[in-house]
Amino acid sequence: MSVDAVMHTEFPAGYVVFFGTDGKVIMTPQSFEHSSTIKSMQIDSLSLGRHAKTASDVYIDFPADENSAPDFAILREDAQRQGKRYGFEDVLLIAEVVSVSSARKDYDDCTAKYGRYGIPVYVVVDPYAAEVVVHTQPTGSGYIAAHTHQYGSGKLPIELADGRTYTLDLDELPRPEADAR
Repeated sequence: MSVDAVMHTEFPAGYVVFFGTDGKVIMTPQSFEHSSTIKSMQIDSLSLGRHAKTASDVYIDFPADENSAPDFAILREDAQRQGKRYGFEDVLLIAEVVSVSSARKDYDDCTAKYGRYGIPVYVVVDPYAAEVVVHTQPTGSGYIAAHTHQYGSGKLPIELADGRTYTLDLDELPRPEADAR
C-alpha cells in the first residue's frame, strides 16, 4: 500500500493505526480498559516527579528498524533525544497493556524483543487476566525472571536501573466490563 493510499484511507473508529518504518500498517483496537490502564500507569509515575520522562504510544528507536511505540515507557532522567526520538538505551521500563488481539505479541514477541535489547524492566499489564507480569534480568532471548502479581493486591514497587522506584497501584487498575472481551 502506498503512502498516498494510506493517507487517504478511512480506518474504522476505535482503532489506533501505526505506520512502521518497514512499510507495515498496524491497526489495533483501542479499548476503554486499554486507555484507562495507561492513564493509571501515568498517574502512578507522578511519584517519580512531575517532570519525569515518560511516554505513551511514542516511537522509541531500536536498531535494525525495529522501532516501537510502547503503551508506556519510563526513561532515564538524563535521556536526550537523538533527532526526533529517544533511543532504546535511555529506557528503564516498558509496559504493554494486553488487548484481546495483542496477547501473543505482548506476552511473547515483545518479551523476546525487549529482553534482546536489554530493556531492564518489561511489564505486561493484562486487564483480562487481572494480572501484571514484571520481567527483569534481560537476556539475548527474553528475561531470566518473571513475577506475576494479581490486580487488587496493593502497591507494587518496581525498582528502576537508576535507583528510583516506580510504584504501580494494583488496586487502581481498571478491569474490563463483562461484555468488553
